[in-house]
Amino acid sequence: MFERLQKPFLTVETGEAYQPIRLTYQVHQNDKLMKALADLKCLEKNVSGKSWNWFWRDECDDLNFESIDSFKKKADNPLRLATLTMRDNKLFLNLPSFKRACLAVPFFHQTINPAIASIHQADFINKVFGLDERLPHGFAELFKDDELDKIVHQRVSDYEKVQQRCEKAESAKEALAILSEYTHKETKKRLPYAERYEFEPIGDADPDVASLGFYIFLRGRELVAIRRWFGDTGYTLADAADETMEQVFGDMNIDIID
Repeated sequence: MFERLQKPFLTVETGEAYQPIRLTYQVHQNDKLMKALADLKCLEKNVSGKSWNWFWRDECDDLNFESIDSFKKKADNPLRLATLTMRDNKLFLNLPSFKRACLAVPFFHQTINPAIASIHQADFINKVFGLDERLPHGFAELFKDDELDKIVHQRVSDYEKVQQRCEKAESAKEALAILSEYTHKETKKRLPYAERYEFEPIGDADPDVASLGFYIFLRGRELVAIRRWFGDTGYTLADAADETMEQVFGDMNIDIID
């Protein structure tokens, strides 16, 4: 335990690990989006152009950060949760932690009609940073679209190949073995430095379900990053998934077996 305390990682004001993440929204109705953003008191527009600061106040005052230890909110000096920018008919939310991204997705879904702007993807970093480690300079340095797209396409391609093998299997037992082998290999892989999560169109689907899936996906990667920071190199996404599912559904008093 003492060795772990000797290796603290960087955290944000609300207690969670510093892990930069960028949400991208596709803008469908620019004028209506500008009005919707202007109507939100928790946003403050910068004079330099199409950018805003998102503060922990007013409409989002009741957002809950369970990781808070000693942070105290001050009404006269609200905490900035994120920055928003408009570019190339897209709205970007730049956030310093996975937790804030998981809170931002349902909040902006409820306050901005998806017909005006809809969530498209999330780009994030699969590591935590030391207190004295050089931090990336800006989100443009962190995320390269061509590299992130390549990772996503490779993941989809690998899954489609496994799906084809399962469909050609001679029995359900053989198909299950193929899927199990694939899952085992995936959970053992070293996570890429930067990764992309693509949202399915929410449409008429339950936004809470989409938000929960996003949370489980990110929570697993956050756990892996933290455990490996502390030297637990054998900790995998499978371990993180088990821990996250137990936490989520245990807190909800749901028997996931039934």
